[in-house]
Amino acid sequence: MKKTILFICSTFFMSMNVTAQEGSPSVKIFSNFNYDMSAEEDENAFKEFEIKRSYLGYSYKMDERFSTKITFDIGSNSAGSAYTAFLKIAALKWNASNNLSLNIGMTGAKNFKFMEKNWGRRYIEKSAQDKYKWANAADIGITADYKFSENISIDAQILNGEGYKNTQSSNGLFRGGLGLTYSLGENLKLRLHQDIMPRSSYDDMSDNQTITTGAIAYKTKNMTIGGETDMMRNANNVKDAEQNLLSIYGSYKISEYYTFFARYDDASETDQEGSYTIYGIERIIAKGVTVALNIQSWTDSAEGSESENTLFLNLEYKF
Repeated sequence: MKKTILFICSTFFMSMNVTAQEGSPSVKIFSNFNYDMSAEEDENAFKEFEIKRSYLGYSYKMDERFSTKITFDIGSNSAGSAYTAFLKIAALKWNASNNLSLNIGMTGAKNFKFMEKNWGRRYIEKSAQDKYKWANAADIGITADYKFSENISIDAQILNGEGYKNTQSSNGLFRGGLGLTYSLGENLKLRLHQDIMPRSSYDDMSDNQTITTGAIAYKTKNMTIGGETDMMRNANNVKDAEQNLLSIYGSYKISEYYTFFARYDDASETDQEGSYTIYGIERIIAKGVTVALNIQSWTDSAEGSESENTLFLNLEYKF
């Protein structure tokens, strides 16, 4: 496995040297140190250094209409390997007109891109639907974006539905989605999105799973406030099974280099049955290098549960 990853990295960097003048290579790495603050008295508190994820990417523009992008995602998998390379993005983008663009291949999904962009701290924690595994970050299929005006745009997607780490399942059912984004000036944006995962069985206990998302983000020069509510109906295609998820986040830039941030997730009505809180301060050290000191807490919904608190020092470096 180590030889395979080394080969991928070597090939990637060799291709960057040969063709960098024609395209745009990119590297992004997430690492952290974490310390368990909830250890009982006389117990050793767990602590570790981690490299959570690495992205190796390359984009190339053929002409004014066509461009392509490839990204390898190196991280853990379900088999227990800490560093496995997955093909996350391998897509062709076609600017069909000034208002319409299409992405074909292994492409980024639309379900939580709005929150991921406005939360802006993927190196610390995933956005809500990604964290609680309601949707996939990327998948094989086709996505479309259409801009009606400066204020209104819509998007649609038809995907395999299994995510970028898995092939299409034997039932061959696609997962679809439709979204609307509305901008009220430069500062305020609203988002609605409907996701549907068809049922594979037509008995009385099955139905199509839908996820309805409503999101808002308000930005100024120094401040960001946002929130997202997600309602899952017929969860896992079980008729009348319901789950609900809420995420609220914000940040305030106190200087050119320092930013306070916080987030709260109410996942009490999901399979995880708990709530998540994070707060801390972020520091830009240099161009492409950001560090954040923060405390992350998880509290089970069960009555009397105590919070599990972990101190994190997260680091993102990219070029």
